[in-house]
Amino acid sequence: EVSEMTESSKQNIAHGLAWSYYVGYLKIVLPRLKESMQEISRTNPNLLAHPETWKLHILVPLSCNIWDDLEKADSNIQYLRDLPETTLTRAGTKNRVYKHNLYLIRDEDKARPCVLEFAAPLQTLRAMSQDECAAFSRDERLEQARLFYRTLEEILGGSRECAGTYRLIAYEEPAEAESHFLSREILWHLRQEEHAGHNEPPTATATGSVELSLQVSASDLPQPLRSD
Repeated sequence: EVSEMTESSKQNIAHGLAWSYYVGYLKIVLPRLKESMQEISRTNPNLLAHPETWKLHILVPLSCNIWDDLEKADSNIQYLRDLPETTLTRAGTKNRVYKHNLYLIRDEDKARPCVLEFAAPLQTLRAMSQDECAAFSRDERLEQARLFYRTLEEILGGSRECAGTYRLIAYEEPAEAESHFLSREILWHLRQEEHAGHNEPPTATATGSVELSLQVSASDLPQPLRSD
């Protein structure tokens, strides 16, 4: 009966997606990420001058609006190169390839390198909200996106293998379209990492601090993603 209730209320969707994302992907690629960054740094020492930013920056839009091409999402995000590939035999597939892209995030004064990608499971939530068979409303999608973020944050926070190899960037898109909102959001996080590496106080973005309420039910307290 409990199982039927959670299935009918769709309470277990985000939880399952977060665990699948971690076990089937992040737990595999994140422990190998810094080694890939070190390999690039040896040949390009000036490119990756801030080891504290050698992480996979995972974009988590609560709208579940995911772009396949990040350069089209924001012209201040520029593809630079691929990181060295990881090849493994998984689930009957020989030589399965895992790889990441290194981007330059442009600012007024400089361009910062960043390994960047969207949290792919959010595409599933968006597709479900657009499929009549799933009967998944927009409000349910938003609630599940919040739950996905909180579950993933908790899972990764308890993972020794993935410690210091990732940064979750959850955000709500502005009501009115802003051409460089995404790059500013990413730059805010990169600056936080750089300041933390130099033990300096954090600075705010041009857009200021944005607090998101990530509660799943009315009984939960608001969960701000960041504060300046």
